[in-house]
Amino acid sequence: MIDPISDMLSRIRNAAAVKKAEVVLPMSKLKYNIAKILEREGFLAGVEIINPDSAKNKTAAFAELRLVLKYHNNGQSVITAINRISRPGRRVYSGKEKLPVVVNNFGIAIISTSAGLLTNKEARQKGIGGEVLCSVY
Repeated sequence: MIDPISDMLSRIRNAAAVKKAEVVLPMSKLKYNIAKILEREGFLAGVEIINPDSAKNKTAAFAELRLVLKYHNNGQSVITAINRISRPGRRVYSGKEKLPVVVNNFGIAIISTSAGLLTNKEARQKGIGGEVLCSVY
């Protein structure tokens, strides 16, 4: 797999399209931090790390990440769109004065900064820029 973040976002997008309750994917610190931001901003209902010793499948050697998707009362997913911005073939960086605005500030962009992963709103408040990983609304 060349781009694990794109894989994570595609799994979330596909699971939301078919109205799955949860998504299980391989664990990494970066994916966990992205998922925690999505949970904090109200796009996911829960994030949990599944260790191999507590999993149903005892042959699993690596930890997994379980994301619980969130839906409105009418059954539509809270996540309307989730897009990868900076890819391995084309990195996209944004300075502190040109941070992206996603759907007139109804959505968020996740930025990788020197202070860790932040939303575009948090990065604007702290006055730092970085690599624009993805946008969610």
